[in-house]
Amino acid sequence: MNSSGTPKAKKLFKVPHTFVIILGIVLVTSILTWIVPAGEFARVENAQGIKVVVPDQFSYIEKTPVNPLRIPNYVIKGFESSASLIFMVIISGGAFNVLVNTGALQVLIAKVVKKFGSKEAIFIPVLLLLFAAIATTQSVTVFIGFTPVIIMMARAMGFDSITGAALPLLGGAIGFSTGTLNTSTTIVAQKIADLPLYSGIGYRFFCLFVFWIITSIALVQYARKVRATPTLSPMYDLDSQTTVSASDAGMDDHHMDLRKILCLLTLVGCLVVLVWGCVTRGWDLPEISVVFIWLALLSGICAGFGPSKIATHFAEGCKRLTVSALILGLARATSGVLSAAHILDTIVYGCTLVLKVFPSYLRGMCMYWVNFLINALVTSGSGQAAVVMPIFTPVADMVGITRQTSILAFNFGDGFCNYILPMSTALMGNLSVANIPYDRWMRFMWRICLIWIVTGSVLVFIAQMIHLGPM
Repeated sequence: MNSSGTPKAKKLFKVPHTFVIILGIVLVTSILTWIVPAGEFARVENAQGIKVVVPDQFSYIEKTPVNPLRIPNYVIKGFESSASLIFMVIISGGAFNVLVNTGALQVLIAKVVKKFGSKEAIFIPVLLLLFAAIATTQSVTVFIGFTPVIIMMARAMGFDSITGAALPLLGGAIGFSTGTLNTSTTIVAQKIADLPLYSGIGYRFFCLFVFWIITSIALVQYARKVRATPTLSPMYDLDSQTTVSASDAGMDDHHMDLRKILCLLTLVGCLVVLVWGCVTRGWDLPEISVVFIWLALLSGICAGFGPSKIATHFAEGCKRLTVSALILGLARATSGVLSAAHILDTIVYGCTLVLKVFPSYLRGMCMYWVNFLINALVTSGSGQAAVVMPIFTPVADMVGITRQTSILAFNFGDGFCNYILPMSTALMGNLSVANIPYDRWMRFMWRICLIWIVTGSVLVFIAQMIHLGPM
């Protein structure tokens, strides 16, 4: 009660900004340097020229704890060591924003809906695959603008609003979380793990199609169920307040012209060149950034944009990913503190002892489950890679898991739980424009999430059994 006699309103818990969470982790890490014994492994260079730990040569050394007041120094060092990654992330954001503003992706989606909309067994899998393909290179937050239109289209076909929201969200989840072409997760992780960029892409595409098939079956079954019996939808009472027709959905307002076709061909061509260069020519982050610059220029020219318009859209896209890029530099401070205090190897040694308690065939899955929990604290993909991969990489070497498998475990753990976490911007942004309450979404989503966890566990297990490489 306050002084006027009215009850005080309860303060709702607000999730801290990602900067605060990561700096908190860095602070805790610096405190741990005063508690955890310092130690180090002997390291040797393998046949591929990559330094790996010698599992049976660990020794404790003199402590060199880090003063918490020096955290800003390690933040700056993190930015310095991540400079190429930071610029690549920012430039990719600018390039894809130019492409999105051409309208080519939106028209492609509308055409697919119009062609297959009356056949949910085709319409849902095709649209899921389309969103998955788009999200192989960017965050699911790019679909926030599409979601209301997709929901209107789904409603016009007799489905509920959850089906409409699930198409971009689940499709995007598949594309992003399997990490086939993702620069902010896979490339960052592979760079930290000293692996060739885009290596292991074949198995990641296989994982994408497995998740796509399983998710398509689940969503088609749900869509048919709520169309046959609308009261089974968690959104029934809210959806019944409005009706949507095909004309409301704007299905006839999109036209695919030559310029938009050229924009889509530019995207395909740049991605092909990108993968070819990384796999066969050993391209690194600077070359990837160059490809994204060409994507921005060529797609803008194909769309008929003038130089200033291309620059404006490019700058807007760079702004949107600046925070993600800064998170990457901040997160690198964690490994910098661990390395300076010489406790990173001690932590790796401890993790190794814990993992060795489990049967060897379960260790890859354990990595996946651990990262699933870590993602509740650090939802930024690039930031999370910078936090966990310096530990995952040597642990994988120690317990007989390939580094490529550890990256797969990181990708799955980082991505798939973002669609049940209320602090996920990808989820909450799409739900907010869809007017779907979080609790209604969870009544639908918890089953899908369980399916994803089981599927991811099986795929990581297979990767471990086949010694997914290189390394």
